[in-house]
Amino acid sequence: MSTHDTPPETAEPDKRRVADQAYDALEAMISTLALKPGAPIVEAELIERTGLGRTPTREALMRLVSNGLIVQQPRRGLRVSEIRLAEHLDLIEARRVLERLIAATSARRATPQQRQDLLACAEAMVGASQATDLTAYMSSDQALDHVNHAACRNPFAVAAVIPMAIQCRRFWYAYQHQGDMTEGARCHMELAQAIAQGEPEPAAAASDALMDYLRGYAQKVIA
Repeated sequence: MSTHDTPPETAEPDKRRVADQAYDALEAMISTLALKPGAPIVEAELIERTGLGRTPTREALMRLVSNGLIVQQPRRGLRVSEIRLAEHLDLIEARRVLERLIAATSARRATPQQRQDLLACAEAMVGASQATDLTAYMSSDQALDHVNHAACRNPFAVAAVIPMAIQCRRFWYAYQHQGDMTEGARCHMELAQAIAQGEPEPAAAASDALMDYLRGYAQKVIA
């Protein structure tokens, strides 16, 4: 193969990485309420804040529209979706089914490196909870999700669960005063350990325990 063939082969992966970076940056802004529910989307401001170009930013915005985190409103343009308390428990129950599948599948399919990475992310969550470092805690939570989703190798389950996970992360951030980082970190550690040990049934059970924690926390907020 000629060296002249290399740029076309590498260009698309490079574009994909930039688009993913834009998506991750905007997702983090939404989940941490840097972009507040109901806030208008101003493309130029987002480009400046992320330091990324117009094309990857637009692609990220369209992905966020498709999963419901950004809504298109007639004559009002794009806005961040609202947090709907009344629907949150239903969201968790739907997420429970997908997370159980993903956890069990990751336990079977994860590579040795992914198993190590999951434990490292969970350990980072534990450390962040002990230091009461919310930013590090949320960042490690997002990183653990990324590894778990890659490990399960089921793109359909991942595509369905990502919007739910982001909504839960945003809900947690909005009502963090009623949350318990220590308990959340413990649940994530048990999930990571079960996957790392290659045990599908314990991994599924740990996933259920995490969803139980999220449901109990949400019930306290809604009550």
